[in-house]
Amino acid sequence: MTRPEDMPEQLVDDHAGPMVRPYVMTRGRIQPVRGKFDLITQVIATSPIPTAEVGMGPEHLAIMRLCQNVMSVAEITGHLNLPASTVRVLLGDLLDRGYVAIQEPEPEADITDIRIYEAVLNGLRAL
Repeated sequence: MTRPEDMPEQLVDDHAGPMVRPYVMTRGRIQPVRGKFDLITQVIATSPIPTAEVGMGPEHLAIMRLCQNVMSVAEITGHLNLPASTVRVLLGDLLDRGYVAIQEPEPEADITDIRIYEAVLNGLRAL
């Protein structure tokens, strides 16, 4: 007689069926081959959605479909319901193959620059 605790664990999503672990999608990689991909990095496809090719999984193609219009990494992550780290690795693959272009966010201002504080004070005084 088979007991429930002897049954192999099966991860299942109510709608999609068996769940694939994120590290399977990235073939165990945790860093993208190219690009930094902050959550606010803008991504756009540079070509039509490619047909299936070696190394391109369904998640790569899903990203290509989403990125026919400019989309942030955070938006892609939300639409695909995947961890940001997984999406970053997949985007690195697409960037490396030339399927997407990215616009990295502008670097933050140097908050130790006294001129910024002076400009803020002058602006407040002008009010």
